[in-house]
Amino acid sequence: MPTTTPLTVLAVGATGSVGRHVVAEAVRQGHATRALVRDASRASRLDPSAETVVGSLTSVDDLRRALDGVDAVVFTQGAAYGSSDAEAVDYGAVANVLRALDGRPVRIALMTAIGVTRRATTHDWKRRSERLVRASGNAYTIVRPGWFDYNDDDQLQNVLLQGDTRHAGDSSDGVIARTQIARVLVDSLTSDAADHTTFELVAERGAAQTDLEPVFATLDRDESLDGVRDQQNLPVDAEPTSVQADLRDLGRS
Repeated sequence: MPTTTPLTVLAVGATGSVGRHVVAEAVRQGHATRALVRDASRASRLDPSAETVVGSLTSVDDLRRALDGVDAVVFTQGAAYGSSDAEAVDYGAVANVLRALDGRPVRIALMTAIGVTRRATTHDWKRRSERLVRASGNAYTIVRPGWFDYNDDDQLQNVLLQGDTRHAGDSSDGVIARTQIARVLVDSLTSDAADHTTFELVAERGAAQTDLEPVFATLDRDESLDGVRDQQNLPVDAEPTSVQADLRDLGRS
């Protein structure tokens, strides 16, 4: 079973459609929860038990203040698919948090997306953020959820897949509730079985599991910069020089 020791958790992307649920779930599980918000007026959407810190994902100084004393970081920020902001939001936020940590270890839960290994899309920046997390030397879990809230009321059983083989680009790839995503992200922070794993998260018909530890225990662990069984179609030596530099400078694994 995972440890029940409360953590101090920073939610990045806290006011987003999944981030709000992450904040509520972390509070529910008894963690000291801190929400990074760009605008203080948006904090009213969040669980009032959470601490809010106003700051920008582009400011390392803001992030250092937000990260002070935290044990874990949950990333749920994301640019719209096809957006020109993908590099700055999907990738840059992760890189800047790792810079602000300056090598201090924390537990990381990173949300990206199902189909992230399909090439020549803005998802390439999500995939690059995954690589930074794997290279960082931190304990981590990377969750690639299916289509948000397309599941039926009786479709709540959490199913974890690996290898990212579903590339239809629509809800046939898999569906999952935002509340389920939040629970899996927060549960992973205290799970040894979930450490160094990457998986796609979808829902099948049936009730949600009361204990996710046996589900995490079925996973294979990552052994390289890519998720286990991912297709090798993004060569590191062909990446932008800035990405290669980040892997060198921020990597400790």
